[in-house]
Amino acid sequence: MSLAAEVWQVNNVPQTNAKGKKVAIVGAGLAGLITAMELVDAGCQVDLYDTRPFAGGKVGSWVDKEGNHIEMGLHVFFGCYYNLFDVMAKVGSFKHLLLKDHTHQFINKGGRVGELDFRLGSVGAPFNGLKAFAATAQLGLVDKIRNAAALGSSVIVKGLVDFDGAMTDIRTLDNVSFSDWFMSKGGSRGSIERMWDPIAYALGFINCDNMSARCMLTIFQLFAARSEASVLRMLEGSPDKFLTGPILNYIQQRGANVNLRRKVRQVVYETDQNGRTRVTGLDVAKGIESELIEADYYVAACDVAGAKRLIPAEWRQRYDEFEKLYQLESVPVVTVQLRFDGWVTELQDSAKRKQVGNGRGYGIDNLLYSADADFSCFADLALTSPTDYYKEGEGSLLQVVLTPGDPYISKTEADIVEAVLKQVRDLFPSARDLQCTWSSVVKLAESLYREEPGKDLYRPKQQTAIENFFLAGSYTYQDYIDSMEGAVKSGKLAATAVLERVAATDSAAASS
Repeated sequence: MSLAAEVWQVNNVPQTNAKGKKVAIVGAGLAGLITAMELVDAGCQVDLYDTRPFAGGKVGSWVDKEGNHIEMGLHVFFGCYYNLFDVMAKVGSFKHLLLKDHTHQFINKGGRVGELDFRLGSVGAPFNGLKAFAATAQLGLVDKIRNAAALGSSVIVKGLVDFDGAMTDIRTLDNVSFSDWFMSKGGSRGSIERMWDPIAYALGFINCDNMSARCMLTIFQLFAARSEASVLRMLEGSPDKFLTGPILNYIQQRGANVNLRRKVRQVVYETDQNGRTRVTGLDVAKGIESELIEADYYVAACDVAGAKRLIPAEWRQRYDEFEKLYQLESVPVVTVQLRFDGWVTELQDSAKRKQVGNGRGYGIDNLLYSADADFSCFADLALTSPTDYYKEGEGSLLQVVLTPGDPYISKTEADIVEAVLKQVRDLFPSARDLQCTWSSVVKLAESLYREEPGKDLYRPKQQTAIENFFLAGSYTYQDYIDSMEGAVKSGKLAATAVLERVAATDSAAASS
């Protein structure tokens, strides 16, 4: 029985015997890995190809020459990541998620702390949420009242008694920005700037003026209706060891081949006299040479930018679903790690702030938001994920996500680190005497797709007009936002589409 049975809402892939069917997957990110996982369970022979030297895509990580674990981004696991949790339980890695206090904390200039504290004993949603908003110091009284009026008169209230109906209504709000929707309900600009923008940046790397109301309200509805949804967890260490690594082990033990540093140069296809197109292979780099990879079915488990590069130009002209991809754009993001010689987020005790080397750290062990820095969310990984990030004799390892990343993509690493350090010291004046001893900068020019108003209708389904070609990736159509959970849902949906095609093809062959 699934760990999620009767607790979590999970997309179930049909039990289909596809033994011997060959599937080639382009992309070994989370969506590609989940697609592979479901297909190997159905008996398929799966081969994955990825340009990078490591698997995991945007949730990947690696170890540098000095032994430092470098991540592509900051990864936080909301309690509504039902499908991802189910996968992690299946591969034995759910136990490596560390539960954090049920509070969302904001760090403001000067070290002032605001929070949404959902802790209310055994009382759950929606009452713990009402308490969190009423008690927060992040908003003034007027903003709290207007915030309550906006959310209290919204579709979220309907969702408390008719969750599915409310989620359907929320889908129709994709054409309006969250700011416009919120202000039309009586919400205040102050609430947006001090609370909702940092959360929007953390979720989708864009602010409320540019984010679809559908995205924010999807999260709000889950928080209001399900007590566990607002709970935060983080991995005890690096994604490579505790997230993607266990999934890789699972699929490889079942015969999957993961081919890294293997760029797919083009899709090879043919169109018959009836206009029916089929993929016949992938032109894959093998050193300076090329290798034709043939399979029965092909899955492009790329991000938006990767899908655009992979899909043949002729398909864009012939098929509307591929043309629509060009209405979707990616958001740049920059992730910075900073190691210090003390504990940056220890706000109360100056002696503890400088204590290193006694087997533990000090400060705030949780995800942190800020409305006063260019990094909307950050965490001290030495506290939140100590297995790989705590170093004896050293202090905090802050990991911050610069959003929007546009102003920083063209800057040098030295300039980025200098700018981030200044903002860290503005947020934590008590830590100004701590020294940064090491830093890392990872630039991702094309990250999540930009979930602007009106973009939902351009998201393609996993089954395409090409009968043996499928799409996976959190940008594809699924009922959550672009995220780790969205990637997992898309992988399950892609695997379902492949297996349904296998069953239909086998049935047609048997009856002919």
